[in-house]
Amino acid sequence: QVQLVESGGGLVQAGGSLRLSCAAPGRTFSPYAMGWFRQAPGKEREFVASIRWSSGRTYYADSVKGRFTISRDNAKNTVFLQMNPLKPEDTAVYYCGAAGLSGFDITTINPYHDWGQGSQVTVSS
Repeated sequence: QVQLVESGGGLVQAGGSLRLSCAAPGRTFSPYAMGWFRQAPGKEREFVASIRWSSGRTYYADSVKGRFTISRDNAKNTVFLQMNPLKPEDTAVYYCGAAGLSGFDITTINPYHDWGQGSQVTVSS
């Protein structure tokens, strides 16, 4: 099991920006992919963005395409989610996940077996 530590959430006005980080400290880390998901109150966890760790190929939900950017720093075992401009409907708890096996659709929740603790993102109108 991989420990994932998130940071960077907060409160921001609509049109503002935030950057989330997710690190796997203190160990060799080589997942197949990393992803960001979010969960708003009363809703299911939904896909936001993912990145293949080796190639850097990225995938985005339609709702964030053009506004969010996922990236990774392999040397620091860290994945980032740059979010701007933010909208009130982006308000949710954001989770990073690690997927260990290839051959699965990394835009779905199924391949992800380790999760960060969650970061609250609140966007005011």
